[in-house]
Amino acid sequence: MLPQTDGLRQTAAQSPPLIDLGAEKRPRNRWLGLAIALIVTAALLVSGIRSRVKARATLDAVAARMALPAVSVVSPKQTTPAEEIILPGNVQPFITSPIYSRTSGYLKKWYFDIGAHVKQGQLLAVIDTPEVDQQLQQSLSNLNTAKANLTLAEITKNRYQGLLKKNAVSQQDADNAVGTYDANKAIVDANQANVKQLQALQSFEKIYAPFDGVVTARNTDIGDLINSGSSGTAKTDLFHISQPGKLRVYVNVPEEYSQGIKVGMTADLSLAEFPGRKFQGKLVRTAEAINMTTRTLLIEIEVDNPTGTLLTGSYAEVHLKVATQASTLLLPVNALLFRSEGLRVGVVKDGKVVLSAVTPGRDFGNQIEVVSGLQPADQVIINPPDSLVSGQQVQIVQATLPGDIK
Repeated sequence: MLPQTDGLRQTAAQSPPLIDLGAEKRPRNRWLGLAIALIVTAALLVSGIRSRVKARATLDAVAARMALPAVSVVSPKQTTPAEEIILPGNVQPFITSPIYSRTSGYLKKWYFDIGAHVKQGQLLAVIDTPEVDQQLQQSLSNLNTAKANLTLAEITKNRYQGLLKKNAVSQQDADNAVGTYDANKAIVDANQANVKQLQALQSFEKIYAPFDGVVTARNTDIGDLINSGSSGTAKTDLFHISQPGKLRVYVNVPEEYSQGIKVGMTADLSLAEFPGRKFQGKLVRTAEAINMTTRTLLIEIEVDNPTGTLLTGSYAEVHLKVATQASTLLLPVNALLFRSEGLRVGVVKDGKVVLSAVTPGRDFGNQIEVVSGLQPADQVIINPPDSLVSGQQVQIVQATLPGDIK
């Protein structure tokens, strides 16, 4: 049995030793897992650091943005080159006249009262003038006396001239006769002129309508003492007549619109007593001069009124479409900055403030016209703080479109 065992031992000793493969893989797996763990850990660290850096950068940006002043901006509203202006106007008759007396006396009778439509040449009233009648009778008597003396002087002149040819009288006597005739002729001419004057005054006893129109006032009654219009005493018009078929409307246009006013342009009138209705007129003339007191241009507009719908003396709103020199811009009044160097507005350009000098135009209350200094695309700061300076960085929190300006 022993030899067999030894053989086995010998065989075993002669066989090669067995290798443990699992023992060799275990260190490799351990290092691989450790490397992966290190890589994952590094990735997490890098990711965490990047996220923290990014979050910090975002936080810094937000903080920096929050530190900038917040402003609201608006773009200017552009107006059209032609615009409508509304101005007050006084409606007056085309022809109006107070009727005075040219002779003194007492009113004997009147024939028309207020509101009466009269024709040219119609008798309005009669004045009793006894003093003028007596003066006329006296003047006629003086004229007849002067004519009688002139006739006698003419006969004497002719007789002396005939005798002078026969040398029966002296030249001096003939010259005296001629001089007497000439003097009497001058007296007759003077008396005739006096008679014509008194006859004219007597004709003024009757008051006639000077044109077709409406009696708008009667300031006298029967028995009133009438003073002539030429006397130095206080006088009152007996009647007041207006012609309402065509009306004149006088309007004072501000100086800034004067260059857009042209003769021939149309105008629309609106009156409170005719709501929703407009009456068309035509601009016929201007004063061609600016009133130094009111700084306005007086214009006259004619309006046809054949049916007498419009009453003279009315107040009207006159609508005129005036062409302006160029289109302008409108801004809210709360966008203006009043500085010692002049009027300014804050404009945001590339996130920074630029203080622009502007020239104001008309003031419309909540809006103001800007003639120069702005562009339609500018972003103008509303309610700017007094501390606003050029170059200051700001952030826009609200922007208003041009059409949103009210």
